[in-house]
Amino acid sequence: MHLSLGKNIWVVVLVLGLTACQNLPLPQTSRAASSSQNPKRPTEIYGPPKVVGQLRAREINESSGLVASQTPGIYWTHNDSGDGPFLYAINERGALVGVWRVTGANARDWEDIAAGPGPDRSRRYLYVGDIGDNDTNRSEVVVYRVPEPAVSGTELRSSKVRPQVTEQAEAIKLRYPDGKHDAEALLVHPSSGDLYIITKIAFANPTIYKAPAPLGTGRVITLVRQGELNVPSLLGGMITGGDISPDGRRVALCDYLQGYELLLPAAAGTFDDVWKQSFNRIDLGKRKQGEAIAYRLDGLALLATSEGVGTPLIEVVRR
Repeated sequence: MHLSLGKNIWVVVLVLGLTACQNLPLPQTSRAASSSQNPKRPTEIYGPPKVVGQLRAREINESSGLVASQTPGIYWTHNDSGDGPFLYAINERGALVGVWRVTGANARDWEDIAAGPGPDRSRRYLYVGDIGDNDTNRSEVVVYRVPEPAVSGTELRSSKVRPQVTEQAEAIKLRYPDGKHDAEALLVHPSSGDLYIITKIAFANPTIYKAPAPLGTGRVITLVRQGELNVPSLLGGMITGGDISPDGRRVALCDYLQGYELLLPAAAGTFDDVWKQSFNRIDLGKRKQGEAIAYRLDGLALLATSEGVGTPLIEVVRR
């Protein structure tokens, strides 16, 4: 995220001031919640945050999205605006193992990445969200869908100058039904392929928008408004990243201060009932400017990164 001067610069100042207040007690229910149960404390759901590695590669200077690869122990990340259409494969210690240029894609303001099914149900796809709009002047946003490249370990010599190349990406063009919005969280359900975008707005409720699968590329798709979330944070709705667990029953979100998780009840009728549940807060440790969160491939842990060269790769393991 590159904040524009003016209306957004004061938000950065506030975030820096609030970083030291991460452990303050905060309300733990969402406005969308229909249950009166008390959410567990973060320490009862996930263990303490642990730095498991660092993103030392100079190519990765603004890690803005993160998702687990189908190759165990590998994750995909990308930079914020200002970089080209590059995907970076890192291992579970944060070391760079390969660079791919996404064929046929542009990078205006890439903010998040997700993985899920696509046109060929025998393959897994990466979805890259060019959904940032700090000045709210984009009439439509784009999500690039591309078959996930195989990571075999032979790509160590690749770089931004000499990258590997993906297959041709498809551009899924999206518009909001109610105006223009800035967003940094993109989620794709691992079974249905339904796509979700959660808007980012300071001190107000973020809105959930959905594009039901199948996602065609021949026309602009109008997103469907699902409702609002009352995030239990001093920052309100400044959601900077998100992911859906591999079993399709949990949603992880993050902002600059911490992480959050929503759990789908066993008796739920549809996945969208997850948005009605109470938030559980998750301590993600010290992050300089946290904009990415992802489930581990087995769904038993969450990982998070920050912007900046040498940013820590943080893991919290589910109890």
